[in-house]
Amino acid sequence: MARGVLIMTVKILSDSACDLPLNIIEEYNIDIMPILVNKGEEEYLDEVTLQPKEMYDDMKNGAVYKTAQIPLYVFEKKFEEIAQKKESTIYISFSSGLSGTYQTSVIARDSLKEKYPDLDIDIVDSKSASVGFGLLVYKAAKMAEEGKSKEEILNMLDFYKKHIEHIFTVDDMETLYRGGRVTRVQATIGGLLNIKPILDIKDGKLVPIEKVRGRSKVLKRMIEIMDENNRHRSWRRY
Repeated sequence: MARGVLIMTVKILSDSACDLPLNIIEEYNIDIMPILVNKGEEEYLDEVTLQPKEMYDDMKNGAVYKTAQIPLYVFEKKFEEIAQKKESTIYISFSSGLSGTYQTSVIARDSLKEKYPDLDIDIVDSKSASVGFGLLVYKAAKMAEEGKSKEEILNMLDFYKKHIEHIFTVDDMETLYRGGRVTRVQATIGGLLNIKPILDIKDGKLVPIEKVRGRSKVLKRMIEIMDENNRHRSWRRY
């Protein structure tokens, strides 16, 4: 059946922390809510009034940005729109271990239940971030487009969020210091010794795995870790 003829039975809603490319968002009709980004007294909407590359380039020049969760009233407005349209929806949120977005979305949904008892929104804590988070949203949207049921999509999300890995590094430990993940001393020593941390997200929280000196060595070690972990896991397809 042609893509344009398919009728999606489930609406997929997420937030901009999933870092999906615009072409994917548009192709699969994913509804994205922007998180807030602050630079001093200035407030921006992620990927609406501030683009990632602009922020990245600015941070390389020393600018300090901080993110903030989506406000309660924004969730309430969005969820009320969904209730009025009677859309069956899955909201996939940024990890509750890294942001309060998940908890706020649950409060918003529950507060609307009295007014809209038929409100059909399932909220899923992705326990993930960035590309890992984005892959969950992408897979859910793809299944929705294929006409899969909400139960099938929720089962898939439950499985993959427990098995997905985020093996990554940062080129500069100063970034981790600004985010409150390491101390000033750790960041300074790490920079002097060219230490590259290998990081993962466990149960939705950022955790260090190892520290390696040099970019080429850290990339090699990351591949080794992924290979080691893969050998001990069984996968099933959705």
